[in-house]
Amino acid sequence: TDGGWNLDEAVELSRRLGALGVDLVDCSSGGNVASARIPVKPGYQVPFAERIRQAAAVATGAVGLITDPADADAIIRGGQADLVLLAREMLRDPYWPLRAAGVLGHEVSWPSQ
Repeated sequence: TDGGWNLDEAVELSRRLGALGVDLVDCSSGGNVASARIPVKPGYQVPFAERIRQAAAVATGAVGLITDPADADAIIRGGQADLVLLAREMLRDPYWPLRAAGVLGHEVSWPSQ
């Protein structure tokens, strides 16, 4: 929102944190301002991760309604982020990694019990 934290400031903070040894930045717009108009759709926060990754030279985690395995795969393969964080999706579907592997054509086995 006007007068709030912006992406350029997030890049600078990430650059400084990287120099201090931080190895990953979780890139979220926060959603803490009730009046903010956020165009919510799958991957809507990925551009933040991509910009910080490129400009601050620090690894980034993308968030924001990323629930489709193909979308997560494309984000990583496209270099937009170093990993995809699935918080709420993992609560809804704790087997998401196994399902995603199948959707993406990878054979996986259950871990040893």
